[in-house]
Amino acid sequence: MDVYQKALQLHKDLAGKIEVVSRAEINEASDLALAYSPGVAEPCRAIAADYDLSFQLTRRHNLVAVVTNGSAVLGLGDIGPAAAMPVMEGKCALFKRFADVDAFPICIDSHDVDEIVHNIALIAKSFGGINLEDIAAPACFEIEAKLKEVCDIPIFHDDQHGTAIVTAAALYNAMKLTNRKMGDLKIVINGAGAAGIAIARLLLQMKFGTIVMADRSGLIVAGDDHLDPAKAEIAQLTNPDHLRGSVADALVGADVLIGVSGPLCISQEMVASMKADPLIFAMANPTPEIMPEDAIAAGAAVVGTGRSDYPNQINNVLVFPGIFKGALSVRAKEITDLMKERAALAIASLVSEEELTADHIIPSAFDERVAEVVAKAVADCAVEEGIARV
Repeated sequence: MDVYQKALQLHKDLAGKIEVVSRAEINEASDLALAYSPGVAEPCRAIAADYDLSFQLTRRHNLVAVVTNGSAVLGLGDIGPAAAMPVMEGKCALFKRFADVDAFPICIDSHDVDEIVHNIALIAKSFGGINLEDIAAPACFEIEAKLKEVCDIPIFHDDQHGTAIVTAAALYNAMKLTNRKMGDLKIVINGAGAAGIAIARLLLQMKFGTIVMADRSGLIVAGDDHLDPAKAEIAQLTNPDHLRGSVADALVGADVLIGVSGPLCISQEMVASMKADPLIFAMANPTPEIMPEDAIAAGAAVVGTGRSDYPNQINNVLVFPGIFKGALSVRAKEITDLMKERAALAIASLVSEEELTADHIIPSAFDERVAEVVAKAVADCAVEEGIARV
């Protein structure tokens, strides 16, 4: 059986990867009277009088909604909310495993931005944070922005910001390994969807260097009239020389390729045209933009992918558990750009200079330190920025 058949059998055997477990023992009438009627009326009255008590008297303080409409699931595309449920359950399981944060999947059957925002806003008082997942661009940008305006809890689109944070962490260490300097990098991002645009924004914020982005139509250039609003906005910050052409043209002399696009679209010739010892992050799943062995044969000094069967897995699981654990711990109002930067540096810090090699630029998903250092970085940043509420 291959991994897909094994996974299908696992899901059939488990009939769901998560379940609700009661934290209260209910074995006799007195237990029932405290956990439910009549005793439960008192915490209800307390919360009605003081909204903040909802974070102390319920599980809300540690509960995240993992929300999708199933419009951009893994590499499968728009498969709908029901078919997205196994991924959302998996995400919830990872929250619990890596950060002891409770999470619940919410799958919304709509493609209407305002309808999705309205539905999430209506249920937000049940949760301490909202993790948006597998929602197609450009709707995902608008949904996140509108939810931030109407909700009083952190909103985080993991496909955007989780990917950006873990990419920044990997790039920071790969840059150090190859003796490059912050600010000097020429970076090409192939793919201008949610992940690509978020990666570009964070790398620019952290001042890694200049960025050129490409989508299916070629290089993104400011002023092009075919760009959607999100691409038009990022075009103003990238491709300063207004280079036109294909991703192959942009890669000539580049230091870094970051792929968040599709399978096998980058050739060995393209890698060979880059600056000596290029850094290749080919993160399309399950088949990367170029296979690692081919990139190395073409001269790549460091290669990362999204896969677990190659070194340097650039995986969001290094990010979202700790991000929410930290934000929830201080009841942060939001997850800010500075928090994302601090989270990236915290992840990178877990690979010491002595441990840093071409096959080890980022910690393992199973490194138990990751969620804690990310959580601390995020919580400390929230306090520093004045958005912590406890």
